[in-house]
Amino acid sequence: MALRPGVRAWAVWSVGLAAYIIAVLHRTSLGIAGLDAQHRFGIGAGALASFAVLQLLVYAGLQVPVGLLLDRFGSLRLVVSGGVLMAAGQALLATTDHVGGAVLARVLVGAGDAMTFISVLRLVPQWFPGKRVPVLTQLTGLVGQAGQVLSAVPLAVLLAGPGWTTAFLSAAGAGVFVAVAAFVALRDTPERRISNGAAVTMRQLRTDLSGAWRHPGTRLGLWTHFTTQFTGTVFALMWGFPFLIAGQGLPQETASSLLTLFVLVGMAAGPLIGILVQRHPLRRSWLVLGVVAATAAGWGLVLAWPGHAPLPVLVILIVALGLGGPGSMIGFDYARTFNPPSRLGTATGVVNVGGFVASLLSIELIGLILDARTGGGATYDIGDFKVAMSVQYLFIVIGVVGILRTRRLARLRLAEEGILVRPLREVWAGRRGLAIGRAVKAKSLTRQD
Repeated sequence: MALRPGVRAWAVWSVGLAAYIIAVLHRTSLGIAGLDAQHRFGIGAGALASFAVLQLLVYAGLQVPVGLLLDRFGSLRLVVSGGVLMAAGQALLATTDHVGGAVLARVLVGAGDAMTFISVLRLVPQWFPGKRVPVLTQLTGLVGQAGQVLSAVPLAVLLAGPGWTTAFLSAAGAGVFVAVAAFVALRDTPERRISNGAAVTMRQLRTDLSGAWRHPGTRLGLWTHFTTQFTGTVFALMWGFPFLIAGQGLPQETASSLLTLFVLVGMAAGPLIGILVQRHPLRRSWLVLGVVAATAAGWGLVLAWPGHAPLPVLVILIVALGLGGPGSMIGFDYARTFNPPSRLGTATGVVNVGGFVASLLSIELIGLILDARTGGGATYDIGDFKVAMSVQYLFIVIGVVGILRTRRLARLRLAEEGILVRPLREVWAGRRGLAIGRAVKAKSLTRQD
């Protein structure tokens, strides 16, 4: 029986969304503080990138285990646990001035972050009817990106004013607050506050994981997430602020405004993409490929521009990057529609690995290239960034190949189930022929009249 989304459903979703917003704040905070971190810890670009890579490596590596835990223990316990871990990580980062402490802090943030997003996503189909799920999934991912605004504006202001310790202790305090709110207000399902799945055995683990992976629809979701998500994550998590300030020579206020625009574009595009996915579920891959093409074109324009790109050109890039978040959410829709509910957490975890693997590899390669060009110093010019940022095209090409291959396999699987996905050119040709036929018939009737 379909659930009626009442006040309680919206309240549960709102609290989960608040937890995800703060998780994104924690995730992206080091990118805003990147130049400050280099001075505080006395490190170069490669070492700084390693902090973010380690954080993402922990995040990506825990996605499948967290998915299995989610199927077993439900959303409430994982959201609260994740919030506490991230708050502890930010408190440690606020008080340490040693590289070892900073590394442990980012490990804690990555582990807590890994527990949050897919746990909040699981709440949506539990509390809302199926027809609302694609749009609410988009809204969850995109409104959650408001955490980037919190890091780009208030956190940046605290860093520039009271300083490092105050900024990161404030972030830790926000994490504690949402963890407490989640403990009080979240419910796994309308029927149960805490929902327990079947005990996880090694046999069941292998069955769920292999079943999710073997289905080409899950792998299509992974490659979708891989290709659409990573460029925006690289920009917001690590290299966007240094690129805009040290590379493009923008003042901090303008760079913060562009990162805020990045978030707003995603929020605006998300519901539209969600509606299109809902109305045209068999054409989702074309939306994905369109987002990838826009991202590649945006970077191409900026990187090919002689010297510093003017502000309108940078705005075009930011708009293109802002589409990546909504595009990546289509990957989770593949996981939902191609897998049974019993392994949804596992499949969602598999999909979520994609973009973060691409992100961590890109972040590290960019850092290594910058170090190679500057000798490990923290002074960069626009030429250094243009060479380093170009490495993203390698991952775009790999991702597009993965999308096209798994799309073909997924369509073959659908055909075995009696669902035939006609090539788009045939659909267009058929509609064109129908339109011509209607026009000829109308003309004939007019002549008879």
